[in-house]
Amino acid sequence: MEAIRHTITEQLERLESEEQVRILYACESGSRAWGFPSRDSDYDVRFIYVRKPEWYLSIFDRRDVIERPISDKLDISGWDLRKALNLYRKSNPPLLEWLQSPIRYAEKSVVASQLRRISPLAFSPKSCMYHYLNMARGNYRDYLQGERVRIKKYFYVLRPVLACEWIERYGGMPPIEFDTLVERLIPRSGSLGETVAELLARKKSGDELDIEPKLAPINDYLEKRLHELENSAIEMKTADARLGEQLDDLFRSALVDNWSY
Repeated sequence: MEAIRHTITEQLERLESEEQVRILYACESGSRAWGFPSRDSDYDVRFIYVRKPEWYLSIFDRRDVIERPISDKLDISGWDLRKALNLYRKSNPPLLEWLQSPIRYAEKSVVASQLRRISPLAFSPKSCMYHYLNMARGNYRDYLQGERVRIKKYFYVLRPVLACEWIERYGGMPPIEFDTLVERLIPRSGSLGETVAELLARKKSGDELDIEPKLAPINDYLEKRLHELENSAIEMKTADARLGEQLDDLFRSALVDNWSY
C-alpha cells in the first residue's frame, strides 16, 4: 500500500504542475473505499482542484474535469472546485461519498472539512435515493438475471440497495463502508445474513467470484426491496438548504488561500 500511495502522490503532484492547478482534496473511490476490493481491483483516485482566478474570468466555457488513465491499475480524475460546489448544492452522491472516503491521499485545504460540516444541509433524500435505485436496478437487470449469474456483481446491487435502506431508515447520507451498512441493516441470523457474510468473506479472501448459480436469499431480498424502495422514494423530501452564499464564500476563500500574488 505504501508503494502505490507514493505513486499516487507523485502523479497528483505532476498533475498539479502540468495543469497549473492546486489539488485541494484527493481520495480513493470505488471498491477499495467501500471495503470490498479484489486482488486485482483498480485504484480509483478522485480529487477536487482549483485553478488560478483569471481562469474563471472568461467569456468562454472551459473543460472543468481532469482525467488521467495512468495504467490498467490506476485511474485518476477530478472536478474543478466550481463544478464540485454546484454538484454539492444538488446533493450529488458520488461527491458526498468522496468526502467521507476512508482512504485520503491529500487534504491541503479546509474546503473538504467545511463541506463535510454542512453536508446535512445539502443532503437530499429523494435525489440520493433515486441515484442509488437507478444504480441498483441497472446492475440487477444486467448481471443478476437467470439461474447462473456474475456473482461478484451482487455487491454492486446490494450496496446501493442498502444505501437506500439507510436513507429510508435514518434520513441521512449512508456511510461509504459496505461492512457498516451490512452490520446495521441486515440481521446476522437467517439465510440472508449468512449468505451475505459468506459472500463477503470470499471476496475479502481473494476468491475468484465469476459465473456461479444465483444466490436465492439475496435475489429474493433484492427483488422485494427494490419494489418497496421505489415506492418509498416517491415520498422522500428534497434538500431544503439555502447554501448559495456559503458556497460562494467557500469558493472565493479557496481562490485567495491557494493563489497569492
